[in-house]
Amino acid sequence: MKRVFTLSEKSWSGSCLLYKWQKTVGNYLAVAGPDNMVKIFDRHGQKVNELNLPGSCLFLDWDKDGDILAVIAEKSSSIYLWDANVNKTSQLDSGMRDQMTFLLWSKTGPLLAVGTSKGNLLIYNQQTSRKIPILGKHTKKITCGCWSSQNLLALGSEDRSITVSNHEGDTIRQTTVRSDPADVQFSVMKTDERSSPGESTVSVALGKKTLFLFNLNDPDNPIELAFQQRYGNIVSYRWYGDGYIMIGFSHGYFVVISTHIREIGQELFQAHNHKDSLTSIAISQSLNKAASCGDNCIKIHDLTDLKEMYAIVSLDEETKGLDQMCWTDDGQLLAVSSQQGTLHVFLTKLPILGDSSGTRIAYLTSLLEVTVANQVEGEPPVAMAVEVEPSFIAAGPYHVAVGMNNRAWFYALGDNGVERVKDTEYLGTVASMCLNCDYATALFEGKVQLHLIDGDEQVVQEDRQTKLFPEPDQKYRILSHALTTEFLYYGTDTGLIQCFYLEDWQTVNEYRHTVGVRKVFPDPNGTHLVFIDEKSDGFLYCPVNDSLFEIPDFSPAIKGVLWENWMNSKSVFVAYEEDKVYTYAFHKDTIQGSKVILVGATKLPFSHKPLLLYNGELTCQTQSGKINGVVLNTHAFLNNPLGDTSKEKLQSFLQQSIMLKRFSDAWDVCKTLNTEAWGELGRACLHHMDIELAIRVYRMMGNVGMVMSLDDIKGLEDQNLLAGHLAMFCNDYNRAQDLYLTSSYPMAALEMRRDLQHWDSALQLAKRLNPEEIPFISKEYAIQLEFVGDYVNALAHYEKGITGNNKFQDHDESCLAGVARMSIRMGDIRRGANQAIQHPSRSLKKDCGAILESMKQYSEAAQLYEKGQYYDKAASVYIRCKNWAKVGELLPHVTSPKIHLQYAKAKEADGKYKEAVMAYESARDWDNVIRILLEHLNNPEEAVRFVRESQSIEGANMVARFFLRLSDYGSAIQFLVLSRCSDEAFQLAQQHSQMEIYADIIGSEATMEDYQSIALYFEGEKNHLQAGKFFQKCGQYSRALKHFLQCPSSDDSLAIEIAIETVGQAKDEVLTNQLIDYLMGESDGMPKDAKYLFRLYMALKQFREAARTAIIIAREEQSAGNYRNAHDVLFSMYSELQTQQIKIPAEMATNLMILHSYILVKIHVKKGDHLKGARMLIRVSNNISKFPSHIVPILTSAVIECHRAGLRNSAFSFASMLMRPEYRNKIDVKYKKKIEAMVRRPDTSEVEEESSPCPYCGFSLPECELLCPGCKNNLPYCIATGSHLVKEDWCVCPHCEFPALYSQFTQLLETESACPMCSECLNVGDLKKVSDCSRYLQLDQLER
Repeated sequence: MKRVFTLSEKSWSGSCLLYKWQKTVGNYLAVAGPDNMVKIFDRHGQKVNELNLPGSCLFLDWDKDGDILAVIAEKSSSIYLWDANVNKTSQLDSGMRDQMTFLLWSKTGPLLAVGTSKGNLLIYNQQTSRKIPILGKHTKKITCGCWSSQNLLALGSEDRSITVSNHEGDTIRQTTVRSDPADVQFSVMKTDERSSPGESTVSVALGKKTLFLFNLNDPDNPIELAFQQRYGNIVSYRWYGDGYIMIGFSHGYFVVISTHIREIGQELFQAHNHKDSLTSIAISQSLNKAASCGDNCIKIHDLTDLKEMYAIVSLDEETKGLDQMCWTDDGQLLAVSSQQGTLHVFLTKLPILGDSSGTRIAYLTSLLEVTVANQVEGEPPVAMAVEVEPSFIAAGPYHVAVGMNNRAWFYALGDNGVERVKDTEYLGTVASMCLNCDYATALFEGKVQLHLIDGDEQVVQEDRQTKLFPEPDQKYRILSHALTTEFLYYGTDTGLIQCFYLEDWQTVNEYRHTVGVRKVFPDPNGTHLVFIDEKSDGFLYCPVNDSLFEIPDFSPAIKGVLWENWMNSKSVFVAYEEDKVYTYAFHKDTIQGSKVILVGATKLPFSHKPLLLYNGELTCQTQSGKINGVVLNTHAFLNNPLGDTSKEKLQSFLQQSIMLKRFSDAWDVCKTLNTEAWGELGRACLHHMDIELAIRVYRMMGNVGMVMSLDDIKGLEDQNLLAGHLAMFCNDYNRAQDLYLTSSYPMAALEMRRDLQHWDSALQLAKRLNPEEIPFISKEYAIQLEFVGDYVNALAHYEKGITGNNKFQDHDESCLAGVARMSIRMGDIRRGANQAIQHPSRSLKKDCGAILESMKQYSEAAQLYEKGQYYDKAASVYIRCKNWAKVGELLPHVTSPKIHLQYAKAKEADGKYKEAVMAYESARDWDNVIRILLEHLNNPEEAVRFVRESQSIEGANMVARFFLRLSDYGSAIQFLVLSRCSDEAFQLAQQHSQMEIYADIIGSEATMEDYQSIALYFEGEKNHLQAGKFFQKCGQYSRALKHFLQCPSSDDSLAIEIAIETVGQAKDEVLTNQLIDYLMGESDGMPKDAKYLFRLYMALKQFREAARTAIIIAREEQSAGNYRNAHDVLFSMYSELQTQQIKIPAEMATNLMILHSYILVKIHVKKGDHLKGARMLIRVSNNISKFPSHIVPILTSAVIECHRAGLRNSAFSFASMLMRPEYRNKIDVKYKKKIEAMVRRPDTSEVEEESSPCPYCGFSLPECELLCPGCKNNLPYCIATGSHLVKEDWCVCPHCEFPALYSQFTQLLETESACPMCSECLNVGDLKKVSDCSRYLQLDQLER
C-alpha cells in the first residue's frame, strides 16, 4: 500500500478529526477539526475549499451521488450545504430550536434526516426543498441512525429506544433496549428463507458490550449477542457478505460472526490484530477487503480468506495511536486519522491501467505516476510523474501516452530519462489509444484519428501527418482499433475489419464479418489478427490469404488477447477474462491445414490484468500498482527440472510442448522419458510437416523404414503432395487422398488406395484419373474378393479386368483364369472346366481340379489334373472313382509311392503278381516286393537283390527264413544278420559251424559282446588268427597278441602285421616289449624280418626308432640290390618325420640323396643327357661301397658315361678302379678291352663343371657340389637333376614338397609323367615357381 498524501495542520494538533469521503466518485475528502472549520481536499491532497462554522462541527455527510455535503455545527440551527459541482456553500435554516446532534443523507433519494438533542427529527427533501419536522420522535438526544435501501430511517437515542420510521417520518416500529444505543445499521440477516425483500434487520451496539439484532418482520423476538470479556468494548462493526458481521473490540480483537440462526453465537474467525487497542474497522465491498487500525498500524485482510493478511502498514510516527478509518466507495483510497490530529491517505486500489509494446510495459503505479519497465531486456523501471490522473495509457516503442476525457499527453522515452513531448486534444472523449514508432491512433465517438506523435513535421508529407477514419461517406462506427509497426487495424459495428498500410497511406485489405467487431488484436508483425465480435465469439484472421479460423472454446467473458513476444513462439496467444487465462496456439502448416487449438487454461489471481506474454510468463498489473509474473500452466515444463519429475507430469509436459510447437523442449522431455514418447513426438512432427526433425526423431527410435521414407519426400516443393504423404504415414488415408487430389500429382491418391488394397476407392479414383487402370485394379480387387469368398463379385471384377489387348496378355490370362475358377465356384462347371482346359496355365488346371475335387466332381477334377500333367493328383482322383484302367495308363508318369501302393494292392488282390511287384517297387515298398517274390513268384534271386539294395530288415528276415527252409545256412546267417537277428544268426553259425561266415558278415556293426562271443568260439576251436582278430576288436589286446604269437607259420606274415596293429592300438609297454622280443627272435631263436620292427615302431609312433630301423632296412635292400625299395623306404620315413616335425637323421638324408642320384642316372641317360647322367654316376661311384651287389656294373656305366660326356679324367679314374684284381674278371666282355685301353693310354682331359651360387651365402660352387665351402652348409638338391638348388629357380613337388630347379623340373615333366622322388602323377601346370624360398632353407632340419 502506497501513501498518497498526509494532512497535518496546526489547528488539528492533538485532537481527533471528523471526516468523510465524497460518495460514489470519491474525488473529495471533507475534514472537520477543533478549529470550527470544515476543509475540503481533492484526492491528491490539494485543498479545494473550506467552510467556516460558528462552532465545532458535530456531524457531516455526503448525499448518495456525492454532489452535496451537509454539515451541522454547535451553536447553530443552520444546516451548511456545499455543492461539489459548483464549489459553492449555502445555508439552510432547520427551524429547530434545540441543538442538532445527528445528520444523515438517504441511500436512495434526496432526503436528509436531522436529529436534535431533545429527540426531535427533521426530514428535508433537497429536490423539493420540503421540510418535515417530527417533534418527540425520541425523548432524549438522538445519537445515531441509518437509512435503509427502502428509505426507512432507524434512529437510536439516549432514551434507550430505537425507532424505525418511513420517509415521511411516521414511526413503523419502536423498541426499547437495555443500554445506550450506538452505531445503528440496516442489513439482512442470514436466514433459510427470505421472508421479505430488502433490509429487514436493524442492528445496534448497546453499551459498547452487546450487539442487538431487531428483525422488523419479527419484532417480538429480538436477539442480543454478548462477547467475551477479554475482547473489551465494541469499537465498531460492519455487515458484509451474506449476513456476516465483522466486529472490532477495544482490546485489539477482530471477530467475525454469522447471523444465521444455526450459527448465532459461534465465532467464524477471530484474530488478535492489535496488541494494545483497536480503534476502528472498515470494509470495502468493491475491493473485497477488510481493514482494522489500532496502536500505530493498519492491517488489511482478504474477505475471501480472512486468515490471509493482505497488507500491514505501520505508522511509526503516530505515537499516540490511530483513531478512525474510511474507504472511498470504489476502494481506491483509504483515509486513516490519528489521535494526534493527522490524516493519512493510502492508495489501496489503483485503476488498473497499463499497456505494452513489444516487451516494454507502462502501467499506473500511483494516481499521478506511471512506471515504464522492460524486465525482459533487463532495463531498470522508470517512474514518471503525469499531469492528470489518467483514464487511459498507451505504450509505444519510444513513447508513452496518458490521458483523460478528450486530451492526451505524450512522453518520449530516451536515454536521458522521460521527456514530455506534447499534449493533444481530440474531438471527443478518448476511449483507447495505440502507439507505434511514429504514429498514434485515438478512438473516440466511433472514429479513429491517426496522427504523428512528434518529430519534424516538415519531413513527413502534409497529407501523411494525420488522418481521420472513417471517411465522411462511410456510415459506420469504429468499435476497436490496434496499431502495429506498419499497419492500422480497426473493426466496425457493421463487421468490417480494415487494414491501413502506413507506408502506402492506403487501405490494403478488408474483411467483412457477419456481425459487428468489438475488439481487434493483431500480432506484433500484423500478419495475424484475433478479433472478438458482438456475439462474443473469437476468430483468428490472416489478412495475407483472407483465411478465417474460429477460436475453439472461446469464453464469452473474454476481455482481451495478448500475443506471445518470444521469438520462437510467435504463433501462441492468450485470451483472458476476469479470473482465467486461456492459451491458444495457431498451427499454420499441418497436414490438416491451418487451425487454432486450445492448449489449456490458467487461473488468474484476484484482480490481475495481463499486460505482456513472454515465453510462457504472463506479466500482470495488480490493484496495488505493482506487476506480478504468472507462469501459465501450459508452460509448466519451462520451470520444472525434468529429472525430478514424475512420469505422469512428464507426459503432460510432452503434450503441452507439442501443442505449443516447442519441439526442442519436447525433445528434452522425450530424452528424460525415453519410452513411447519418441513415437508421439515423431507423429507431431509429421502432423506439423517438420520433416527434418521427424527424421531425427525416427532415427533416434531406430525406425529405419520411416527415416528412409521421409528422406525420399523431404525435397518436395508441392505442399499438398508433401502433406498427403505425411497424412498417409499417419494412417489418415481420407485426408491423404484429399490432399493428393489437390496436389500437382493426383495419381498419388490412386497409387495409395491400390497399395492399401482399398479397391472400391481405387476404382472410383481410376474412373476420374486414369480409366486405363480400371482393368488392372479390377483384377486385384477380384483376387481379394476371391480370397474372402465373395465369388459373385469376384467373377464380375475378373470379367471387367479383361482388356482384350495383346500387350497385356499375361494380365488377361490371369483374369480368364479367375473367371474359370469363379465359374466353377458358382456352379457353372462346364464353362469353368472348358476355360481351364483352353487356358495355357498348368497351375490353373490344378486349382480348378482342386475346387472340383472339393465339390466331389471327381471325373472332371481328374480330367483337369491329367490335362495339367499333375499325374499323381489325377491318379489319386481316378482311384477314388475306382477307374483302375485310367490309373494304369497314368502309372508310368506317377511319382507318388502312395498311389503306386494303392495300385499294387489292387493288382495283388486280382492275382496279377508281376504287375503288383512292379507297382510295389515303384512305391518303394520293398517288404511287399520281397514277400510276393518269395511267396508267389518263387524268385529268391530277385528277393535277395532287393534285400541287398534296400537293406530292408523285414525283407532280410523273410529271405533268411526262406534259406533256412532250404537248409542254406550260410545265406540264412547272412540275412539274419541283415535283419538284425544277431543272436539267432550266432546260434545258427555255432550249430552248423558257420562261424567264419558269421564273423565276415557281422563286420564292423557288431557290439563288443558279439566280438567277444566270436573270439571265445574261435579260441575253443584253436583258430588262433581268428580268435586274435576278434579279441583285438573287443579291446582285449593281451589275449589277442597271445593268439597272434601262437599262429602257425602259414599265417605268420598276416598274424605279425595284425599283432603290430594290436600293440599300436593298446599302447601298452609290456605288450610292446613282448612283441619286440618275438620279432628279435629272443622267444623262439628265429629273428623276423626287420620290416615288421619298422612297422611296429611306426604303429607306436616311435619315429626315431622307426627311422633307425628304416635305415637298416634300406641298407639291407641296398645290399640286396633292391635300390628302388630302399629309396621308397627312406623316402616314406623321411616324409613321416617331416610331418611329425622331427629332425631327420643325416645318414638317412645322405642315403636318400645317393639312392635318388642313382635313380636319376637312368632318367638322364634315357633322355640322352649324358653329362648329367655322368655327374650322377660320379656321385654314386664315389659312394660305391653302398652298392655292393652292383659295384662292377655301376663303375662300368660310370666309365662309359664319363667318356661319352667328355669327362676323360673321371673315366680314367673309374677304369683304373675296375682294373683291380677283384673286379677285373667281372667286367662285361663287351667293355673289357675298351676299358683296358683307356687305362693303358690315359687321357686326363676333363670338361670343367659349371658353377652356380650357394642358396645360403651366394658362394659360387660347381653345380653338383652339395657342400658349400663358403658357409659349410649341406645344400638342398634338385630332385630332377641332382645338382644343388639356386634361389632364383626354385619350385617344389606339390605332393612330396621336395625342392627342384623350376626350369629343369618343367623340362623333365615334358617326357616323364611322375615325380622322380614320390612317383606321384604330375604335369607342368601343377608346378608353381617359389619366389621366397627362405622357409625351405632352415638349417636345423637335419640331425648332425
